[in-house]
Amino acid sequence: MSRQETILSMEPAEAPKPNSLELSRQRLIVALDVPDAKSAMRLVAELEGTCTWFKVGLELFVAEGPAVLEPIIARDNNVFLDLKLHDIPNTVAGAVRSAAGLGVRMLTVHAGGGPAMLTAAKDALAGFAHPPELLAVTVLTSMDAAELHAVGMERAPSDQVRMLAKMGLESGIRGFVCSSQEVELIRTLTGPEGILVIPGIRPAGAAIGDQKRVAGPADALRRGASFLVVGRPITQAVDPVKAAISILGEMAEVVQI
Repeated sequence: MSRQETILSMEPAEAPKPNSLELSRQRLIVALDVPDAKSAMRLVAELEGTCTWFKVGLELFVAEGPAVLEPIIARDNNVFLDLKLHDIPNTVAGAVRSAAGLGVRMLTVHAGGGPAMLTAAKDALAGFAHPPELLAVTVLTSMDAAELHAVGMERAPSDQVRMLAKMGLESGIRGFVCSSQEVELIRTLTGPEGILVIPGIRPAGAAIGDQKRVAGPADALRRGASFLVVGRPITQAVDPVKAAISILGEMAEVVQI
């Protein structure tokens, strides 16, 4: 079983083969970018039965702390903890160990922390029976070439992503967060074993907001995405369930049974 199949597998081996819609549910992550636990749990309760993965990022985690994860996980949901850890190697290693004990299934560090930090983060998971998948964030989807140049990076976004992904692979990391524009590039580096998580997903007709490198759900999957992260198009919709079902429908047209 490949790494992607392992992280997607939530059913007993003898369970019936899922259809394309069920496979899509296993690959859609709803971003709970909300200010408090009450708002988060309202969305989780509303979307249960439609979505199985939820992302907890900085806004919610800083507001509520690790306790916010417990009720989400207790309802048999999968949690992607997106903290983009970026500090000296020893500090990041300690934070990774702490996060690994919270029951989350994916965790982010920032590739910009360098090879020593990435290696320390990976090594910190040694000894855990069921560690989270460690993902290295490459270039934020809110950044384009002008934004990169503003912080002193002269490479094009795709070149910066390639460099960071290669560094991550050399540090033992096989999961990455990138925009849809770099999925094919990273997939050629990781092969089918790589776990590629793609934010900045916008279905047809959705506002782009502060994102700059975006794509539709089907397009991102065609390019090789493992998971799609969708926030505002679902969480700020008049009917979040209807919005999620619509996105799942787009995904199901591409997902292989």
